[in-house]
Amino acid sequence: VQLQASGGGLVQPGGSLRLSCVASGFSLDYFTMGWFRQAPGKAREGVSCIDKSDGSTYYADSVKGRFTISRDNAKNTVYLQMNSLEPEDTAVYYCAADFTLTAQAMGTYPEGNMDVWGEGTQVTVSS
Repeated sequence: VQLQASGGGLVQPGGSLRLSCVASGFSLDYFTMGWFRQAPGKAREGVSCIDKSDGSTYYADSVKGRFTISRDNAKNTVYLQMNSLEPEDTAVYYCAADFTLTAQAMGTYPEGNMDVWGEGTQVTVSS
């Protein structure tokens, strides 16, 4: 059972990145998926989550209108499209899966004990 995140990198302010999170050993169909981030010296933050049942989404206020979460269950993958990136978006980004939580609950309680966590991918926004 594993989640593998990728797609991070160095980008200039205003630029875009797309993160991917591929699941192996289990099917994403049955899990609410989320993206989280943690910057140095800061607490983990729920960025965006997508519900397993109805596809409803959660976005942190700081990323609304700039980030879009999506899932492709056929590819067992969840994506985070990040546009208009700002230096404040610099962090390690993690994906997670949970069988019981809604997207809203998952995003609101980022310190929760999610069922599966992936390794992080570094996103650096700098000129």
